[in-house]
Amino acid sequence: MLSADELERYARHIVLRDVGGPGQNALKEASVLVIGAGGLGAPALMYLAAAGVGTLGVGDDDIVSLANLQRQGIHTTPDIGKRKVDSAAEQIHALNPHVHFEAHAARLDARNAMALISGYDLVLDGSDNFETRYLVSDACFLAAKPLITAALGTFDGSLTTIRAHERN
Repeated sequence: MLSADELERYARHIVLRDVGGPGQNALKEASVLVIGAGGLGAPALMYLAAAGVGTLGVGDDDIVSLANLQRQGIHTTPDIGKRKVDSAAEQIHALNPHVHFEAHAARLDARNAMALISGYDLVLDGSDNFETRYLVSDACFLAAKPLITAALGTFDGSLTTIRAHERN
């Protein structure tokens, strides 16, 4: 059930025929794990929080540096030297206190991938290396979780939704 504050906050979604109250409640009940709080993960986290996704998790073991700030808008100058997951948590809470944020300050690896991924409804991979990308894809398949994976090139990008665990 949405509170009066949430009804006002999400009013633009609620008036949309394809979202409405039931859709907004579904977003509130949803959980998304974002792998990486960098160039792709940072804006995704902000938009997911603004939309009212109820639980956001982020997995990242990196520290905010000055060189991150021109493309990772969730982090600010005072965040330099902080863990990215902590910086992201502060910004998400400031943007939308209704969102439950879970910080996972660890590199995703074969020991923790299944436990981490299985706790969420959807995984968004914004990692920047092939080893992590393949691991996330395999873990999502084994955990039967949908995966949205994105990558950026110098002047291009790609976005793919993978639901390999579903049979036609």
